Amino acid sequence: QEVEEHIYSGMLDGLSDPYCVYYSKPALQRQDELTNGVYTGIGAVLNQDMDTGTVTVAACFPDTPAAEAALAPGDIITAINGKEIAGLELDEVVSEIKAREDKTIRLNLIRGEEKLELTMEKRDIEVPTVEWEMLEDKTGYLQILEFDAITYEQIKAALAALEKQGMEKLIVDLRNNPGGVLDTVCDVADLFLPEGPIVYVEDKQGRRTEYPSDAEHCFEKPLVVLVNENSASASEIFAGAVQDYKIGTLLGTATFGKGIVQRVYELSDGSGVKLTIAKYYTPSGNDIHEKGIKPDVEVPLAEELRGLPEIEKEQDNQLQEAIRILRETPLK
Repeated sequence: QEVEEHIYSGMLDGLSDPYCVYYSKPALQRQDELTNGVYTGIGAVLNQDMDTGTVTVAACFPDTPAAEAALAPGDIITAINGKEIAGLELDEVVSEIKAREDKTIRLNLIRGEEKLELTMEKRDIEVPTVEWEMLEDKTGYLQILEFDAITYEQIKAALAALEKQGMEKLIVDLRNNPGGVLDTVCDVADLFLPEGPIVYVEDKQGRRTEYPSDAEHCFEKPLVVLVNENSASASEIFAGAVQDYKIGTLLGTATFGKGIVQRVYELSDGSGVKLTIAKYYTPSGNDIHEKGIKPDVEVPLAEELRGLPEIEKEQDNQLQEAIRILRETPLK
């Protein structure tokens, strides 16, 4: 069985596409759990540098084993339960963490110049993909951590609650959002955009599929969208559409630049393959793959804030600049 799985993995590796992956049956089941927003794990979002293979922590969900163990964004993972992860793909690293037979997880980390080992107990995680609150001057704050199947309903509920509290302006925070489900981000974008295309995809034959926004919803209040170098894939679809329609201001640093679409195909034995099937383009036709989206207002995160496990909103220079811009933007 191990030889078989390595053969399939090797075939996909021959495509020279880092986003193509073979899933064993257990790995595919875990991937489905992750996409649905409910899974067994530690509650952390991981990123992998495609050039170096380095796996880093992008975010930790509140009230989860990762947060309770003080795992921090920017931490570099080097080993899991004593097993070095060098050479593993991101999906393999996630599978190592979520392996059901291991209830206790030990992570070896590099944080700055310090080497750490953290231990945490896995448990069932319902992904809190949305966090929100009302800031000063009736400014709503909506952080979208990723776009899972459960995200759309969470965002609708958050927007309704903010409207009930008298929201006059809104900040959507997509920093460190690694992406998610294409249909979900299109449903979310439809809550904000005027009638027209949200995104369109083209396959290798040039066949085009457009995902439209209807005229039922259009966000007409002052809007700022926060992005950074870890805003990828589905979060770039949302950011690109906001920028193209000029319904809000993008603020932060250039996004990751993942402008391709994958689909998971289940095989007859319950395993599966994830293959790249198309490229996507913003409504105005921009190809952002390996380029990213340049924000309208470029504001790097302050150097002293990088790597902190949590940043107070009063200290967050990117967020504070967004608040300042909205304060000076007339209400519509």
